[in-house]
Amino acid sequence: MTRTIAFATAIAAVIGFTALPASANDVFINQTGWGNAAGGAQGGFGNTIGVFQNGVWNGAASHQFGNHNTAAIGQDGVNNAAQTWQQGNHNQAGVGQFGANHTAILSQDGNGNIAAGVQVGNNCAADVSQAGGGNVAAFVQACP
Repeated sequence: MTRTIAFATAIAAVIGFTALPASANDVFINQTGWGNAAGGAQGGFGNTIGVFQNGVWNGAASHQFGNHNTAAIGQDGVNNAAQTWQQGNHNQAGVGQFGANHTAILSQDGNGNIAAGVQVGNNCAADVSQAGGGNVAAFVQACP
Protein backbone atom coordinates (compact mmCIF):
# COMPACT_ATOMS: atom_id res chain seq x y z
CA MET A 1 0.00 0.00 0.00
CA THR A 2 2.80 2.44 0.88
CA ARG A 3 4.46 1.70 -2.44
CA THR A 4 1.23 2.59 -4.30
CA ILE A 5 0.86 5.87 -2.41
CA ALA A 6 4.48 6.82 -3.09
CA PHE A 7 4.06 6.02 -6.80
CA ALA A 8 0.82 8.04 -7.02
CA THR A 9 2.48 10.99 -5.27
CA ALA A 10 5.43 10.89 -7.68
CA ILE A 11 3.08 10.84 -10.69
CA ALA A 12 1.07 13.78 -9.29
CA ALA A 13 4.28 15.77 -8.76
CA VAL A 14 5.42 15.15 -12.34
CA ILE A 15 2.03 16.25 -13.68
CA GLY A 16 2.16 19.38 -11.53
CA PHE A 17 5.62 20.38 -12.76
CA THR A 18 4.67 19.67 -16.37
CA ALA A 19 1.67 22.03 -16.15
CA LEU A 20 3.68 24.89 -14.62
CA PRO A 21 4.93 26.61 -17.84
CA ALA A 22 1.39 26.97 -19.18
CA SER A 23 0.38 28.86 -16.06
CA ALA A 24 3.51 31.04 -16.03
CA ASN A 25 2.17 33.41 -18.74
CA ASP A 26 -0.17 36.36 -18.16
CA VAL A 27 -2.96 37.94 -20.19
CA PHE A 28 -4.78 41.13 -19.16
CA ILE A 29 -7.76 42.38 -21.20
CA ASN A 30 -9.86 45.45 -20.39
CA GLN A 31 -12.59 46.41 -22.84
CA THR A 32 -15.31 49.06 -22.77
CA GLY A 33 -17.60 49.91 -25.63
CA TRP A 34 -19.14 47.59 -28.16
CA GLY A 35 -17.91 45.01 -30.67
CA ASN A 36 -14.28 45.02 -29.53
CA ALA A 37 -12.24 41.82 -29.93
CA ALA A 38 -8.98 40.61 -28.41
CA GLY A 39 -7.10 37.33 -28.70
CA GLY A 40 -3.78 35.68 -29.20
CA ALA A 41 -1.52 32.78 -28.31
CA GLN A 42 1.38 32.14 -25.98
CA GLY A 43 4.03 29.43 -25.96
CA GLY A 44 6.87 29.46 -23.47
CA PHE A 45 6.98 31.05 -20.03
CA GLY A 46 7.13 34.49 -18.47
CA ASN A 47 5.22 36.13 -21.34
CA THR A 48 2.73 38.94 -20.76
CA ILE A 49 -0.02 40.33 -23.00
CA GLY A 50 -1.98 43.44 -22.02
CA VAL A 51 -4.89 44.89 -24.03
CA PHE A 52 -7.00 47.97 -23.32
CA GLN A 53 -9.79 48.89 -25.72
CA ASN A 54 -12.34 51.69 -25.43
CA GLY A 55 -14.72 52.34 -28.29
CA VAL A 56 -16.36 50.37 -31.06
CA TRP A 57 -15.09 47.61 -33.39
CA ASN A 58 -11.47 47.64 -32.25
CA GLY A 59 -9.42 44.45 -32.72
CA ALA A 60 -6.22 43.28 -31.07
CA ALA A 61 -4.18 40.07 -31.39
CA SER A 62 -0.85 39.17 -29.78
CA HIS A 63 1.17 36.02 -30.46
CA GLN A 64 4.16 35.11 -28.31
CA PHE A 65 6.46 32.12 -28.79
CA GLY A 66 9.49 32.21 -26.51
CA ASN A 67 10.21 33.45 -23.02
CA HIS A 68 9.85 36.74 -21.15
CA ASN A 69 8.17 38.68 -23.97
CA THR A 70 5.82 41.61 -23.31
CA ALA A 71 3.13 42.95 -25.65
CA ALA A 72 0.81 45.88 -24.92
CA ILE A 73 -1.97 47.23 -27.13
CA GLY A 74 -4.10 50.26 -26.22
CA GLN A 75 -6.87 51.52 -28.49
CA ASP A 76 -9.36 54.34 -28.02
CA GLY A 77 -11.74 55.03 -30.88
CA VAL A 78 -13.45 53.22 -33.71
CA ASN A 79 -12.37 50.40 -36.05
CA ASN A 80 -8.70 50.21 -35.04
CA ALA A 81 -6.67 47.00 -35.51
CA ALA A 82 -3.34 45.98 -34.01
CA GLN A 83 -1.25 42.81 -34.06
CA THR A 84 1.98 41.84 -32.36
CA TRP A 85 4.05 38.79 -33.26
CA GLN A 86 6.98 37.77 -31.07
CA GLN A 87 9.34 34.85 -31.67
CA GLY A 88 12.30 34.67 -29.31
CA ASN A 89 13.11 35.94 -25.84
CA HIS A 90 12.96 39.25 -23.97
CA ASN A 91 11.15 41.18 -26.72
CA GLN A 92 8.96 44.22 -25.96
CA ALA A 93 6.19 45.50 -28.27
CA GLY A 94 3.64 48.28 -27.68
CA VAL A 95 0.99 50.02 -29.78
CA GLY A 96 -1.23 52.98 -28.82
CA GLN A 97 -3.94 54.05 -31.25
CA PHE A 98 -6.31 56.97 -30.79
CA GLY A 99 -8.94 57.86 -33.37
CA ALA A 100 -10.37 55.73 -36.15
CA ASN A 101 -9.40 53.21 -38.82
CA HIS A 102 -5.76 52.68 -37.77
CA THR A 103 -3.79 49.49 -38.42
CA ALA A 104 -0.51 48.43 -36.85
CA ILE A 105 1.53 45.24 -37.15
CA LEU A 106 4.68 44.72 -35.06
CA SER A 107 6.75 41.58 -35.76
CA GLN A 108 9.80 40.56 -33.77
CA ASP A 109 11.96 37.52 -34.55
CA GLY A 110 14.99 37.35 -32.30
CA ASN A 111 15.98 38.37 -28.79
CA GLY A 112 15.91 41.66 -26.89
CA ASN A 113 14.06 43.72 -29.49
CA ILE A 114 11.93 46.78 -28.64
CA ALA A 115 9.21 48.25 -30.86
CA ALA A 116 6.68 50.91 -29.87
CA GLY A 117 4.39 53.32 -31.61
CA VAL A 118 1.51 55.75 -31.37
CA GLN A 119 -1.02 56.66 -34.05
CA VAL A 120 -3.45 59.57 -33.71
CA GLY A 121 -6.20 60.79 -36.03
CA ASN A 122 -7.71 58.75 -38.85
CA ASN A 123 -6.42 56.05 -41.21
CA CYS A 124 -2.79 55.67 -40.09
CA ALA A 125 -0.96 52.45 -40.95
CA ALA A 126 2.28 51.03 -39.56
CA ASP A 127 4.19 47.82 -40.20
CA VAL A 128 7.38 47.22 -38.19
CA SER A 129 9.49 44.09 -38.63
CA GLN A 130 12.55 43.29 -36.53
CA ALA A 131 14.89 40.34 -37.05
CA GLY A 132 17.96 39.63 -34.96
CA GLY A 133 18.76 40.97 -31.53
CA GLY A 134 18.86 44.29 -29.74
CA ASN A 135 16.89 46.24 -32.33
CA VAL A 136 14.93 49.34 -31.27
CA ALA A 137 12.17 50.96 -33.36
CA ALA A 138 9.69 53.72 -32.54
CA PHE A 139 7.03 55.44 -34.63
CA VAL A 140 4.64 58.34 -34.05
CA GLN A 141 2.04 59.23 -36.66
CA ALA A 142 -0.63 61.92 -36.80
CA CYS A 143 -3.00 61.41 -39.70
CA PRO A 144 -5.79 63.85 -40.65
